[in-house]
Amino acid sequence: MGERVEALLTAVLERNGLTADDLISIWFTATPDLHSDFPAAAARELGIVDVPLICAQELDVAGAMPRVVRILAHIESDTPRADIHHVYLGAAAALRKDIAQ
Repeated sequence: MGERVEALLTAVLERNGLTADDLISIWFTATPDLHSDFPAAAARELGIVDVPLICAQELDVAGAMPRVVRILAHIESDTPRADIHHVYLGAAAALRKDIAQ
């Protein structure tokens, strides 16, 4: 799981021109079927060590897409909200076709 979370977080940062200094905090959620590691551990592996991180489990909803990690990053930025890039990798792009890039 760590490599995929690292890829997702790296894509979020790169596509939005962000660095670790822009991060205020990050909230990770994972579907109930993912339980091998904490998603936040991947952020620490990327060197994000002085940013508060928290992990939570998504609701166990029948029919929901399995094996999904979501990231909610609180950032400091002058970028207008309309210009923020929301990142969905792999099959997760189907979750929000309206904003997936």
